[in-house]
Amino acid sequence: MKKIWNTLLILSILFAFILLFNSNPVQAAALDDIAISTNKDTVNPGDTVTLTITFGKPLGAYTFDIAYDNNLLEYVETDGGTPNDNGTRVRVVFYDSTGGTSPKESMRITFRAKEGIITSNPTDLAVTAEGLANPDASENYDDIATALEKNIVVEPRYENYKFDLSYTGGPIINEEKEMTLSLTSAMGKNYDHARIIAEATTPDGGNVQLKGTDETQTEYDLIDSGWGDPSGYAIGGQNVNKVLNLRGIFDKAGEYKLTFKLIDRDSSDAVITENTFTVTVTDTETTPPEEEAPENEIGGTTGEENLPTQLPKTGVNLYVPIAVIIIAIMSTSLYIIMKKKNR
Repeated sequence: MKKIWNTLLILSILFAFILLFNSNPVQAAALDDIAISTNKDTVNPGDTVTLTITFGKPLGAYTFDIAYDNNLLEYVETDGGTPNDNGTRVRVVFYDSTGGTSPKESMRITFRAKEGIITSNPTDLAVTAEGLANPDASENYDDIATALEKNIVVEPRYENYKFDLSYTGGPIINEEKEMTLSLTSAMGKNYDHARIIAEATTPDGGNVQLKGTDETQTEYDLIDSGWGDPSGYAIGGQNVNKVLNLRGIFDKAGEYKLTFKLIDRDSSDAVITENTFTVTVTDTETTPPEEEAPENEIGGTTGEENLPTQLPKTGVNLYVPIAVIIIAIMSTSLYIIMKKKNR
């Protein structure tokens, strides 16, 4: 009798384990086909970026955590579950309350890039998950403990760099000409090792030098060696305005085409921007021809050498009748005096 009770006890225990085992979902393998993607790789301030998580099979339940950098991004909305944003991570929970007739095969979450960003910032959206189950909850899937990461770049709307060359008056050969070269951008992309170089197209046999001195009193010739440290220098950000005071020296008259380039030393000297300017150089011995004086009405030319040396006499000379009157008076007076004496 005791053996029978022991046997029944063992069978009862086994039956209880079978019931317990059958009352819970079976643990399955990981979701091998799960994938994450974004609708853009680069996002600018004020713009949104949407992360899509594709499960690879229908799910009736899940909890996804999406971590983000709140210095760069802010949470906007979710499609595919109930969200809870704590400022650095959004937790999205879904459970199919219909018992498996309305599962999800993917979910989406949207972020917006914050304003005031002035540099390029690579960042990751990191996805982990737990509580994954098939539509009727008869199967569980492994948690995603190692984050799935999607890299994006949050950066400002960059404006192209632009060169400008200015000077007063036209250059003449073999005389230094003060010139100002400026490189500007309201929002310039950041480069760690950029450099300014110059190239020239000259008249046949012509040569040009573009000399300048930096803050360390080191002199450079842009045509010969470029500007500054050969390894380059950092540039970028808001309101870039780099000004070089140059001295241009041209040894032949004619047209010179000066091309200025900003290059990236970290990208095999790739050209970031370039602008070309035409400079016309004149010869110092060339003087403008004198203008011929216009002819006057009688075929001569006007000028001081043709002016009359004596004005022509015109009208009546008043001295003549006065002299006649004086002589007449004197003669009459003399006649009267002589007549008195003879009496």
